[in-house]
Amino acid sequence: MMLGYLFFGPYDWLLIPGLLVGLYAQLKLSSTYKRYVREPVQSGLSGAEAAREILDRAGLSGVRVVPVAGHLTDHYDPNRRTLCLSHENYHGRSVAALGVAAHEAGHALQHQAAYAPLQLRMMLVPATNFATTAAGLILVVGFLLVMFRVISPTLYGQLLPFAIGAYAVVTFFQLITLPVEYDASRRAKQQLLRLDLIRPQEQRSVHRVLNAAALTYVAALVTAVLELTRLVLVSRSFSSDD
Repeated sequence: MMLGYLFFGPYDWLLIPGLLVGLYAQLKLSSTYKRYVREPVQSGLSGAEAAREILDRAGLSGVRVVPVAGHLTDHYDPNRRTLCLSHENYHGRSVAALGVAAHEAGHALQHQAAYAPLQLRMMLVPATNFATTAAGLILVVGFLLVMFRVISPTLYGQLLPFAIGAYAVVTFFQLITLPVEYDASRRAKQQLLRLDLIRPQEQRSVHRVLNAAALTYVAALVTAVLELTRLVLVSRSFSSDD
């Protein structure tokens, strides 16, 4: 009976708040981005040009700015020292494009300054990737092995703490991501104004775009915490059943 708690049990209600927050965050980001991607920036700069200006002024001429495929696939790769912008933000000359481009440039500035949370997140990437795979294998593959009677439910219950430990690493990674993202946005706003890449009256629009993007990371953390809590409760149910 306890085995059923894992995927369709009484603790599944814990996933609902995470799903709702995640859905709201995605809708908020989509609507906000669509609104401000139509608002031309008064400086006339493209996202790529703004990012290049921020990087060059900071002495980061060695960091490349390149276009990548996809929608809102923008990111900074610290290993390759490359700032990747989606085509709409690389070529776009909107408030949204400059906000996103400056945010990614903010990550490069963090890298240059050896910003501690970014350094920690970079160190955690291999462990997080391994933990994500390990948790999936234990939860899904282990569940199937029990279903086909390859292993016993008792053994599966004994494996759950390892899945919880792995998922705790994932949750911690999401927690560390929050200050990294918010600090990158703070740096972005400062640089856009300091270098006169946006006008003061455009600051509010940039603020709204970056806050909407940051909300997706809050949603990811909420979802991770709730899933971790659910796994702990399921594991306790296995223990009490024994």
